[in-house]
Amino acid sequence: MASSARLSLALVAGETSGDLLAARLLAGLRPHIPNARFHGIGGPCMLEQGMVSDVPMDTLTVRGLFEVIPRYRELKAIQNRLRDRLLADPPAAFIGADYPGFNLGLEEQLRAAGIPTVHFISPQIWAWRGGRIKKIKRAVSHMLVIFPFEEAIYRQHGVPVTYIGHPLAEMIPLVPDKAAARRQLGIAEDARVVTIMPGSRMGELKYLAEPFVKAAQLLARRDQKLVFVSPMAGERQRAYFNDIVARAGLADVPLQLIDGQSHAAIAAGDAVLVASGTATLEVALFKKPMVIAYKVMRASWEIMRHMGYQPWIGLPNILAREFVVPEYLQHAATPEALADAVWRQLDDPAGSERLARRFTDMHHSLLRNSAQESADAVLRVIGLK
Repeated sequence: MASSARLSLALVAGETSGDLLAARLLAGLRPHIPNARFHGIGGPCMLEQGMVSDVPMDTLTVRGLFEVIPRYRELKAIQNRLRDRLLADPPAAFIGADYPGFNLGLEEQLRAAGIPTVHFISPQIWAWRGGRIKKIKRAVSHMLVIFPFEEAIYRQHGVPVTYIGHPLAEMIPLVPDKAAARRQLGIAEDARVVTIMPGSRMGELKYLAEPFVKAAQLLARRDQKLVFVSPMAGERQRAYFNDIVARAGLADVPLQLIDGQSHAAIAAGDAVLVASGTATLEVALFKKPMVIAYKVMRASWEIMRHMGYQPWIGLPNILAREFVVPEYLQHAATPEALADAVWRQLDDPAGSERLARRFTDMHHSLLRNSAQESADAVLRVIGLK
């Protein structure tokens, strides 16, 4: 059994969503092991929980299959340095927060050396690359899952697993306050608002910033009173976004950029144009109509489109098991198609009410005390519960 004295836990998150999820886990752990040292690689949310990050989390962020190739040696070197440090000074456990391409390889090496490993959250093996379960069995001592249907998959394959609910379901109120969000952002209460969310990763911005802003331009021509807001994940993302918009000749589009405050931007909206990913679930939990888009490098797309097991890529549609909101992928994600889809949602209040009821049911299904559930699982792994 591990001792709580001078305990250390190592964690790695490579993206904004993993940072947010892991921070909830740390919040649940801290009361039980107040003197523990948390270290590894994390983002601002994890740092707020007292973690020490060896390198900036943004260093790891990459998207797509072929996009990783130019950075493979750099990322492998970071992984190897971290592995060597952890083998030299073993933590009580290693926790990989999502980011499976990096974390599962690291976990496999650490577990082989006797270090318990927890992976949080499950890769989407139910959507594509199901063969990964073999590597997961070698790499992961305990899997934490955030969707209820995932638990049975891991039990079937003999991987210890705990369903902890989705942390976002706790963070986002069941009945969001639209008026308060608009006051926070300085938006008139009676305005019609479209929230533009082209992603927090540079690769997402590379492929989606221009079509999203062009879609906003087309919508503005239909209704000059529309208000457009777009949350930026950081200064680097804002600068890159502005550069793309300027080079595309779209600097005159009336788009209000917001530093952070993504939840306020979603809550304030009447419809949301959003990049596929965790943000789509956030939008659903805020009970908002949305249009989902996804674009990557062409070579990556040609491979990925043949590897999926189901017809949906957006989390709300996957959880609903049907197309409750539209998805536009790769070449279909044109400014015209996106603008038309958003316009239809703005012009369909009855449809928005139906979606809100559907998303409320979804919210309830994901609601657990995730910080406590995940902390309890980790404490059991390290022998403190």
